[in-house]
Amino acid sequence: MAEKTRYSDEELQEFKQIINAKLSKAKKDYELLRNTITQGDGNDTQDTSPTFKVLEEGAAVLSKEEAGKLAQRQLKFIQHLQAALVRIENKTYGVCRETGKLISKERLRAVPHATLSIDAKRNQK
Repeated sequence: MAEKTRYSDEELQEFKQIINAKLSKAKKDYELLRNTITQGDGNDTQDTSPTFKVLEEGAAVLSKEEAGKLAQRQLKFIQHLQAALVRIENKTYGVCRETGKLISKERLRAVPHATLSIDAKRNQK
C-alpha cells in the first residue's frame, strides 16, 4: 500500500474545526490583552487614591510591557493559525516542510499550526 501523501478532506475538516476553535479563543485573548494595554477596561489606578497611584505606577508600566509582549506573541499565534487554514484550503496541511511526509495526527491535534514533523523538529536543533 502506498504511503499517504496528504490528509483526506474529512481529516482536513476535523483539523479545520480544531484550528477555528483555537483561533476564536486566541482572538478573544488578544483583545483582552489589547484592552489591558490601552486601558480599555477602565480598571486602573486612575480611580484609586493618590497614595496607591504612586505605588502602583511602576507595576502598571511593567504589566503593560508584559501585556504588550504577550499580545505580540498572541498575534503571531493567530497568524500561524490563519496560515494553517490556508494550507487546509490548498490541501497541503499536515505535510512536513522538511521531509515532505505527513505530520502525525497527534502532533497536529496538539500543535495545529505545526509545519514540521517531530523528527524534522528534533533535527533542526
